[in-house]
Amino acid sequence: MAKKNPLVSPILKWVGGKRQLLDSIEPLIPKCSTYYEPFLGGGAVLFCRQPAKAVINDSNQELMNVYLTIKEEPEALMRKLKEHREKNCEEYFYHVRALDRDKQGFSNLTNVERAARIIYLNKTCYNGLFRVNSSGEFNSPWGRYKNPNITNETTIQALSAYFNQADITIKCGDYREALRGIRKGAFVYFDPPYVPISASASFTGYTAGGFGEQEQIALKEQCDALHKRGIKFLLSNSACSFIEDLYKDYKIEYVKAKRAINVNPEKRGEIKEILVHNYEPD
Repeated sequence: MAKKNPLVSPILKWVGGKRQLLDSIEPLIPKCSTYYEPFLGGGAVLFCRQPAKAVINDSNQELMNVYLTIKEEPEALMRKLKEHREKNCEEYFYHVRALDRDKQGFSNLTNVERAARIIYLNKTCYNGLFRVNSSGEFNSPWGRYKNPNITNETTIQALSAYFNQADITIKCGDYREALRGIRKGAFVYFDPPYVPISASASFTGYTAGGFGEQEQIALKEQCDALHKRGIKFLLSNSACSFIEDLYKDYKIEYVKAKRAINVNPEKRGEIKEILVHNYEPD
């Protein structure tokens, strides 16, 4: 394995991000021919591991466009982010946020403009919460930060180098499609939208459509299919009776995480999460 670059790290703060759980997750990841992550999100596990060959996917088009743009047009992206930094204020934030309300105009934005918009909003919105309404429109409010790191050039350059030097396939769509053609020797890390632990703690709003109980059952069936083929997988989710029962035939471990995103700061407490896998760690 090539030497890891410590500058390769998440560019976006993402709901359910795994930075704080890396010490628990990373040792469980086995050696593999190809690393698959079908629910990439902020990518903390991928960027910690930095596999030489990977297939990464998420259903969120704006998110995956950020990664594709970092790979293909990092210099143009950094120039656009500098523009956002120079204009940053509350009025400008709401102007940029509103761009996706005009569907025709939004569809005419370049990949660079779309990627810079998402990074800018992520760095300046309240609590860094990427959230969309039922129409798929970004709806997190202004965050009032004094000096947000909008351009983040060091991270963009490091990520671009990694994406181009390693064999990374970037996909955007259904997780099942991302796994098409997977072979024995590969490894899959599933980090799906979690089962909400309370009605107010639902974290499935980062892609219009959500991820409900039937989707969780379908994902478990996908894990069963991988297991039958001898393909190793690791899955994280909420520690709740529904998930525990669903995966009772597999190895289950528990970890504690801080819930960083909640409208009420007093409710950002420690929660228990579950790690499911079908193999003995290396």
